[in-house]
Amino acid sequence: MKWSLTELRRSHRNDPLAFDDTLDLRADLMERYGEEVLDLGPVHVKGQVSVITGGDVVVDAQVTADLTVPSSRSLTPVDLPVAFNMTEFYVSDPEATQRFEKTDVVMVVKDDLIDFDKAIGDNIILEIPMHILSDTEKQGAAMPTGDDWAVVAEADLAKVEKENQSVDPRLAKLKDFFPDQDDQ
Repeated sequence: MKWSLTELRRSHRNDPLAFDDTLDLRADLMERYGEEVLDLGPVHVKGQVSVITGGDVVVDAQVTADLTVPSSRSLTPVDLPVAFNMTEFYVSDPEATQRFEKTDVVMVVKDDLIDFDKAIGDNIILEIPMHILSDTEKQGAAMPTGDDWAVVAEADLAKVEKENQSVDPRLAKLKDFFPDQDDQ
């Protein structure tokens, strides 16, 4: 979905432009965010574009999609449905950004073209949680291991560190000087 800022100002000053569309953003997201996105189904977008005071444009949209992302523990594919609302303001002059709150998302339009597909893709990426596990990992599946390494649960970390604590052999004899402090 791409709109001309000038055309929106001319044709939709008094009546908002409603949209309800299904987009294929898979190729774009895979190209831009290949590490974070393994697959993306059709993206359903519904909302409206309105021209507000000063000729600025606001886009309100509800977005739903099915995303496949790697597990943060084992990198196995995890299905992640996303559903969110987004509101973005579009202005033609960088000075116009001063009219908005710091929490508002305000984009300066270049070449009179609003590329809303890219904005939707960026917002989908923002919906991916930092910590995501597959169903088997949530149920307590064994942690990944390899040669000379293993993933350890935070609850077991102190125990593993104590087991792996080694004393420098040159300092081991000092232990004999303080026999009453063996537990420290």
